[in-house]
Amino acid sequence: QGQLVESGGGLVHTGGSLVLSCAASGITLSTNGVMWHRQAPGKQREWVATVASGGATNYADSRFHVWRDNAENTVYLRMTNLQPQDTGVYYCNTIRRGRAFWGQGTQVTVSS
Repeated sequence: QGQLVESGGGLVHTGGSLVLSCAASGITLSTNGVMWHRQAPGKQREWVATVASGGATNYADSRFHVWRDNAENTVYLRMTNLQPQDTGVYYCNTIRRGRAFWGQGTQVTVSS
């Protein structure tokens, strides 16, 4: 049974930065693509970044950067120049053997 746990969210001022973590247990993230998503209040969840199993990355926004620490079995998302519209709950997810795993999310709030 795999589990993902996000952390690192919090309250930041406009222009600030955060690094979110997605730690896995029971799943080896180095062999799976990992995606980050976010859900703003009153809006649908949207994709923000992907790191593929081979290490390739893709972003919805150039202010985001995602990378792996395979020794820690953790994927990170760094967000810079945060804006109030970046406020939301950030989730990581992966798919293993056809099953999607999601974390519980971590709240990011950007104050103006």
